[in-house]
Amino acid sequence: MTAVVALGGNALMRPGERGTAAEQRANLREAFAALRPLLDERELVVTHGNGPQVGNVLLRQERAAAEAPPLPLYLAVAQTQAEIGALIESELEPVAGRPVACLLTHVLVAEDDPAFQEPTKPVGPFYDEQRAHELEDERGWKVVHDSGRGWRRVVPSPAPLEVVELDAIRALLAAGSIVVACGGGGIPAARRGAHLAGLDAVIDKDRASALLARDLGADRLVILTEVPAVYSHFGSDRQEELRELSVEEAEALAPELAPGSMRPKVEASLEFVLATGHEALITSPAALGEALAGRGGTRITP
Repeated sequence: MTAVVALGGNALMRPGERGTAAEQRANLREAFAALRPLLDERELVVTHGNGPQVGNVLLRQERAAAEAPPLPLYLAVAQTQAEIGALIESELEPVAGRPVACLLTHVLVAEDDPAFQEPTKPVGPFYDEQRAHELEDERGWKVVHDSGRGWRRVVPSPAPLEVVELDAIRALLAAGSIVVACGGGGIPAARRGAHLAGLDAVIDKDRASALLARDLGADRLVILTEVPAVYSHFGSDRQEELRELSVEEAEALAPELAPGSMRPKVEASLEFVLATGHEALITSPAALGEALAGRGGTRITP
């Protein structure tokens, strides 16, 4: 059996936390204790988000810009893959009882993806309007007013097409390691001749996880998030937990879901199910045991 497990942001940081290394390690320790039912899978890949961590990297760069040159966004993604991978290795290996290897992972995207013409993904710190427009002129950024909290840079979120290190992931799995890969959706890249060129973009973590699961021929995709299941009419008095969805039901439900929250998880699950004929499971770490036993979570089935 091969499984790909996508960790949501709450596995690393909780509301009200600053995101210190100690906080993230404690949260991972709790999440991995809940993952025990999956650790016996013969081949296991763990992916993860990196939104707050990338934001912190960009904030540090902005504050230190007079002393050290800022690095491009794709290298911030690479930095956080290594940072979070180190934390995952240190907390998962004692629970799993076998090696855990973090692999920096590039994911190819199309340079003519429409997302590059219409950036929508907010990243990094907030600015006042004057400074935001100065940065827009100086650095060629696009900035938008975000949630009444100030102005932020927005970047493209193109569709993932290919996991560059797929063969290396397969080799590590064959050697018996649990593999941490595609962190933050992967380092966005394009091929230019014999070279990989990093691109300033952010790939959706769940879509990259579905692509990796499909290309590995995984038997199961598990997407872990803050809530125990997918709900229809979420947050209203008509809220209903959905225990199982067919492909047709999931396709009909997806447009109703929040675009920055549950919708990409359902859409990624659909991509995996349609491509492989295997099921996807969406749940929270705390509810994982019940979900695997069929008493919780949301299964999307062929």
